[in-house]
This record gives sequence, structure tokens and C-alpha cells, in this order.
Amino acid sequence: QVQLVESGGGLVQTGGSLRLSCEASAPTFTDIVLAWIRQAPGKERESVAAISWSGGNTYYADSVKGRFTISRDNAKNTVYLQMNSLKPEDTAVYRCVAKYGSDLVRGGYNYWGQGTQVTVSS
Repeated sequence: QVQLVESGGGLVQTGGSLRLSCEASAPTFTDIVLAWIRQAPGKERESVAAISWSGGNTYYADSVKGRFTISRDNAKNTVYLQMNSLKPEDTAVYRCVAKYGSDLVRGGYNYWGQGTQVTVSS
């Protein structure tokens, strides 16, 4: 069973930065993919970034490329999402998710965190 605990959301002004953290516990981290998915009211769920734990390969949605960075700390079993140059349209609940596999683009995540709210004011 994979467990995910997010932290780091909050309120920030346009152009500001936030860093989300996701502490993961899992039977094994071999072949695990962790990602951040966001959903705003009235909008479709969007996978914004993903990382393969073993190889460190990453994926970013076009909407966040160049602004967001996903990274991992193997020693702390933690994945981070550094969000810079935030825009009001980044406002959403961000959830850390996980699955076993290698595909970073398609969904199919089996494990979900509780979510953290990110609000960007204009």
C-alpha cells in the first residue's frame, strides 16, 4: 500500500512561488511513478508533472513547462513540486498521486493523497 501526504499549499500573489511536498511510503520504490494532478472548480483534472523514481525521468504539461519543476529526494522519500511565476489559472487543489509502471504521460494512478489547496490571487 502506497501512502502519500502532501504539504505546502497556500495563498500567493501572481508571479509568486510555492513548493509542494509529498512524502511517500511504499513497499518498494522500484518502478514507481509519482505525479502531481490538479483540479479547479468547473475544470477538468490535469496532470501537471510526473517523475519516475528510479530513473528520474520527468513529464510536464504544456501549461506549466518552464515554470514548474518536479524533483525527488530519495533519502526522504519525498517528491517536490516547485512552482514559480504562478498565475491565477494555477489555482486548484493539487494532489500527489502514484502508480507502478513507467509511463509518465497516461494516467491510471492508483494511489492518491488528500490534496492541498493552491490559490493564486491576481
